[in-house]
Amino acid sequence: MINISEVLETNKMIEQENLDVRTITMGVSLLSCADKSLDKTCQNIYEKITTLARDLVSTGEEISREFAIPIVNKRISITPISLVGASCCRTPGDYVTIARTLDRAAKEVGVNFLGGYSAVVSKGMTKSDELLIRSIPMAMAETERICASVNVGSTKTGINMDAVRLMGDIIRETAELTKANDSLGCAKLVVLCNAPDDNPFMAGAFHGVSEADAIINVGVSGPGVVKYALEQMDRHQHAQPSTASASNGTGTTVAQPLANFETLCETIKKTAFKITRVGQLVAQEASARLGIPFGIIDLSLAPTPAVGDSVADILHCIGVEHAGAPGTTAALALLNDQVKKGGVMASSYVGGLSGAFIPVSEDQGMIDAVEAGALTIEKLEAMTCVCSVGLDMIAIPGDTPSTTIAGIIADESAIGMVNQKTTAVRIIPVIGKTVGDNVEFGGLLGHAPVMPVNTFDCSRFVNRGGRIPAPIHSFKN
Repeated sequence: MINISEVLETNKMIEQENLDVRTITMGVSLLSCADKSLDKTCQNIYEKITTLARDLVSTGEEISREFAIPIVNKRISITPISLVGASCCRTPGDYVTIARTLDRAAKEVGVNFLGGYSAVVSKGMTKSDELLIRSIPMAMAETERICASVNVGSTKTGINMDAVRLMGDIIRETAELTKANDSLGCAKLVVLCNAPDDNPFMAGAFHGVSEADAIINVGVSGPGVVKYALEQMDRHQHAQPSTASASNGTGTTVAQPLANFETLCETIKKTAFKITRVGQLVAQEASARLGIPFGIIDLSLAPTPAVGDSVADILHCIGVEHAGAPGTTAALALLNDQVKKGGVMASSYVGGLSGAFIPVSEDQGMIDAVEAGALTIEKLEAMTCVCSVGLDMIAIPGDTPSTTIAGIIADESAIGMVNQKTTAVRIIPVIGKTVGDNVEFGGLLGHAPVMPVNTFDCSRFVNRGGRIPAPIHSFKN
């Protein structure tokens, strides 16, 4: 039974601490839309999406009004389109035609993004996969709401280095074709390892072939709520002073009463539980009203550019001066683990990525850390070993070679493959910009300082071709 204090607490989390449901994402299988005729395939795709998702946005808005819970985005994920277009697409241009159809359907139903312009090529590429991948730059340039993703590796199959090398070129080409908008096309393109089938967050969302015909997945978010809880924890801590100390302004130090790690972990876990319960409520309501089965809750802490809605600020509350300082990776590991532990107690159907996101441009605290010189790409890579995603929304110099981009993708994929976790690269070589420049993407994508990239050459490595084998611990049978 929910009591009045819990209601008041939830209201406070929404009104003062930036709690929101980040997305209701409807997953739609398009396998039944495939046809040998491109025109017929496009017609089938448009009709299925606009039929199933016609009430998605209005339903989300109704739930938001009735429960006074902000629901920021309503989105759609679809079957990886390289599977749907395999029978009818003979050129990259054919796939761009499908992309335009998807964009038109997304606009018709009113969603802000549609994910699944995708290929899963972790072990090898079919002809259809390659055509889809080569169409991505033009598709990103000619559409507004379509997101693309390519899965290049997994723990079970290893890393497809042919696909990794190709994606270096594709990201560069996408940047060139969208340079009038600061290479914004790359913000809608992500390269993954161990991509989940039920991720509701963009740009990596797609509807896996193991999913039902349609499904409702919900992504919740509450970095501001966790930050506030940690601030309150230390403010009201009356235990014995810890070993931490600070200057009292006279040159000497005085002990500061900080909560210990047990209290810290319990606070994060309990807060994650409360956040997830809000998402569970919204997911069940959306499922019932739309008549579509409920899939999963993704309880990821997804920051926004708003002040106070930052994962980096949580790390600061835990005890590091800036994200990137010594101790940051350990603090992030702790945060990620406690979010998962709290979430799984609140819902039996936790899925997607579920942890902490560290996108640079979408997190004001991360931006501040970069500008302070505390945070580098290399440190971000280390942090991805313990969090939910990877190198995310990072602006790099526009003249960065495609081989260097491929090397970065290979490094990040190796972390995912060996650690049996999802990793990703959403990196933006901003044409015409160099280190120190600032790029404005707008909206939830925020803005980003252009970060330096290691300039030593890796072309001999990425040009070898073939596949990096799966690690020995992938053999489970």
